[in-house]
Amino acid sequence: MILITGANGQLGFDFQRLFKEKNIEYIATDVNELDITDIEKVRAFVKDKNISLIINCAAYNNVDKAEDEIELCTKLNTYAPRDLAIVSKEIGAEYITYSTDFVFDGKKNSPYTENDTPNPLSTYGKTKYLGEQEVLKNYEKSFVVRSSWVFGIANNNFNKQVINWSNEKTQLSLVDDQVSSPTYSRDLAYFTWKLIQTKKYGLYHFSNDGEASKYDQGKYLLNKIGWNGELKKAKTSDFNLKAQRAPYTKLSSEKIEKLLNEKIPTWQNGIDRFLKENK
Repeated sequence: MILITGANGQLGFDFQRLFKEKNIEYIATDVNELDITDIEKVRAFVKDKNISLIINCAAYNNVDKAEDEIELCTKLNTYAPRDLAIVSKEIGAEYITYSTDFVFDGKKNSPYTENDTPNPLSTYGKTKYLGEQEVLKNYEKSFVVRSSWVFGIANNNFNKQVINWSNEKTQLSLVDDQVSSPTYSRDLAYFTWKLIQTKKYGLYHFSNDGEASKYDQGKYLLNKIGWNGELKKAKTSDFNLKAQRAPYTKLSSEKIEKLLNEKIPTWQNGIDRFLKENK
């Protein structure tokens, strides 16, 4: 049996959809069904359920709010992933959790690999990096997958925000000094499910192929939906953001592509499929 935590989010939704398509049994939980910040509740929940894999899709993702809610962010992004790894080890289940491109400071001008040294700039990035370390230290049968700019049809994300703004405004400004790669949560679920089958535990990067600024991503999306407004370039400093953003955090997915011998689709292809689903 597979346990999904954070099942109501973008990635959790796509794992549920994938498992339904493959007729794989799973238990989907979110905060109302299981408080992953309480290890004793997790232990009680998994008891006698024959859990063979725990997929942790839960996280604290509000990057700016995290600067004020450090304790809650740390609980969800550092301690909960660690505790889920500990419980996985206790019951002999494999474990996978997710991290972020925000662990990097953006000073590199080429895609970040798993061998690059993190230097997070924000509370969110710091708590995710500590969570990675705790997981890999506590349980050898763990996967940690870093991803970037995730979007899907469940919950809110940058794509959905841009669509909403386009319905209300004739002029938009998007930043061109943050560059990474938008990642479609359906691809993230599909490829990491394949990764789990390899049993090659450890740290991996996954993002859709190519790179883009927020401006590039928004422009592509707005062109696709036929928006006739004016799109302007802006700088991160134009917005009053609490958390510092890195200028460049494109992740290299070469390690996972080589292992699975499969090419990851481009971010544009991901947006095309997202728009078809989002109708």
